[in-house]
Amino acid sequence: MQVRTGRKFPARRKSPLMITDTSACAAGCSSVVWITFSPASRHFGGLFRPLAMGSLARFEARAETAPMDKNLNISKPAGPNDFFVPELCQPEALLTTVLLAELLVLVLVLAEPMLPGFDWGRLALTSLFVQWIVLLSSALLCRLRPLLARLQAMWAGAACCALVIGLTLGCTAVADYYDLGGPLPHDGEVNLYLRHALISMIMSALLLRYFYLQSQWRRQEQAELRARIESLQARIRPHFLFNSLNSIASLVVTDSVRAEQAVLDLSDLFRASLARPGTLVSWSEELELAQRYLSIEHYRLGERLQLQWEVDDVPADLPIPQLTLQPLLENALIYGIQPRIEGGLVQISANYIDGVFHLSVSNPYEDGGKPLASRGTQQALANIDARLAALFGPQASLSVERRDGRHYTRLRYPCARLMQEARSL
Repeated sequence: MQVRTGRKFPARRKSPLMITDTSACAAGCSSVVWITFSPASRHFGGLFRPLAMGSLARFEARAETAPMDKNLNISKPAGPNDFFVPELCQPEALLTTVLLAELLVLVLVLAEPMLPGFDWGRLALTSLFVQWIVLLSSALLCRLRPLLARLQAMWAGAACCALVIGLTLGCTAVADYYDLGGPLPHDGEVNLYLRHALISMIMSALLLRYFYLQSQWRRQEQAELRARIESLQARIRPHFLFNSLNSIASLVVTDSVRAEQAVLDLSDLFRASLARPGTLVSWSEELELAQRYLSIEHYRLGERLQLQWEVDDVPADLPIPQLTLQPLLENALIYGIQPRIEGGLVQISANYIDGVFHLSVSNPYEDGGKPLASRGTQQALANIDARLAALFGPQASLSVERRDGRHYTRLRYPCARLMQEARSL
């Protein structure tokens, strides 16, 4: 994209953005895009996996829990949230776009051949011209994004490219009208507009292709992560059912009335858990499910089971992976309550501080007893740890600690952005 500075050169007049320079830059950009999104890039997938994790968690927070369709036509986005062009009005995206445009201008000015020295005037005028196009294009694409998202990817990309070309030609006409770059020969006007149109078409097409490939890669990563999480979810549901049935079975001989009531509670429990499909549920729903489970265990343990809740500071709509609290409570009952004749106190504390959710479940523990670890319980804890890692990445953690005669199981994960997006819907 050219800005004429009025400087006279010994031979012929040169544009700050020559077609040859832009072609070289375009070839380099296309090579980088090809290397980044070629099959070989899968070896470096671990570097980008946290991005896909966050996207999947936000996807689940929006409650888009419909089953995956193998025949899904990904060329037509389902809505603005799935559109391959990012929201360029966001501060981070806008800053990145401006910096990339300025780097392009700097490269093209430095690549100008046979200059006696660095031309700061050419850099300033070219930067002003290019940034006007970039900012106007970003504003219009952000404004029209909901409409463009309704189109197929091919037509949406063509519309975006045409919009950028139109803005480029408009800015060129304004610069030419006010004679910002000095006089040009009459036959140079057509070449000027054609040159700018070709440059904007090449660069916008490359950038849109990059956005599209990035979007497809991200959706593929989300599908793989979601399949993994659903597999983990499917494993923990039977585990939960079997342990609840074991608790009910122990009541059949001793107290048939309570056993019947426990069966009814179990049916209500599963009806509540299955009524809300998906990976993430609200804290209030997870808390209700855990309390229903404890009511079943109360029939079996009676006064031996004592509970202390400290969860008032947690927002009711905080997102949490389904069936997270119940396995932690089950672990506390197996290790802390069942082996003790007198029972004990199970403490449940949770808080939400600075965008991070903290949950702790503790139970009494005696070193002398050394109860054997339940394989099913260990699998349940490993399942929770795997789901947290898949949904929230390395920032999530599950830890176990024993001190002062108590066994502590703690987990934490960031969810501030998920809550903001869920509340905005």
